[in-house]
Amino acid sequence: MAETPLTLSPMKRAGCLLFVTVPVAVTAVVYLFSPAESGSRDGGSTTAAAQSQDQDARAAKEEAEREADDAAVASMPPGLAAPEKKELAQKIVTSAESATLDWRSQYGSIEDTGDGDGYTAGIVGFCTGTHDLLTLVERYTKDHPGNGLARYLPALREVDGTDSHEGLDPGFTAAWRAEARVEAFREAQETERDRVYFDPAVRLAKLDGLGTLGQFVYYDAMVLHGPDTDPDGFYGLRERAMEEADTPAQGGEEKAYLDIFLDVRREAMERAKGPDRDTSRIDTAQRRFLHDGNTGLDTPLQWQVYGETYRVP
Repeated sequence: MAETPLTLSPMKRAGCLLFVTVPVAVTAVVYLFSPAESGSRDGGSTTAAAQSQDQDARAAKEEAEREADDAAVASMPPGLAAPEKKELAQKIVTSAESATLDWRSQYGSIEDTGDGDGYTAGIVGFCTGTHDLLTLVERYTKDHPGNGLARYLPALREVDGTDSHEGLDPGFTAAWRAEARVEAFREAQETERDRVYFDPAVRLAKLDGLGTLGQFVYYDAMVLHGPDTDPDGFYGLRERAMEEADTPAQGGEEKAYLDIFLDVRREAMERAKGPDRDTSRIDTAQRRFLHDGNTGLDTPLQWQVYGETYRVP
């Protein structure tokens, strides 16, 4: 369940701002000089052309880096993306999110847990207050117009970023549960889970040199903290961990790095909800796997969350 709104990564945000400001700068140059000052105007055009070329060069470099990363990831073992490991990962996440291993029973789940994120719903806790539920319904409606949730889109846009139920009560929860019986909406939840949380977490973990357990640690962090760049979002937590320890890709030791990452996560959880926040999804689950040396997240597996013991043979 994401605790903070979805934001763009620094690279994407900076790129967008630069793209917007360049036309403004060009307009200013044309406006400030009269036709009689053609030499100055030509200089401005030259500057604008240089800026454009610089943007193109940066974009080409970023694209080349992405392609190289994609090729590197494609050459690696599947890790957490292997079907049986992905199934296991979802069971472990759901044990912490919904106190069950039966993650498929959660398509229709919806409640306000009082955490400030509005309604929490579905297989990874999409929230009305953290943008991901709105995005899910928007994308689903684009492919399936006239669905039972479409009429709530105006209200979902209004409450996004808040814990308000304005325009959602009393019918939204019933509409969600009804739509969750539709196979297409179940598939949409899984697709959005993969697009926003699972695939980015696994990809980055592989690039950081992490094995299957490390990939799960990133995935669980992505779900709980949100794919955000602020200090307590996933990318902020990773950056803080990397200030204290090198990733395996940087020459560091995997266990040492993951220990630091879990410490940083635990601190963030306590900051968000206070020192009494239950952190057992780290303490008696992920940390236990790590200290047991189970970097492959191999079964049989046993862990505790919120005092309950779970086992996968």
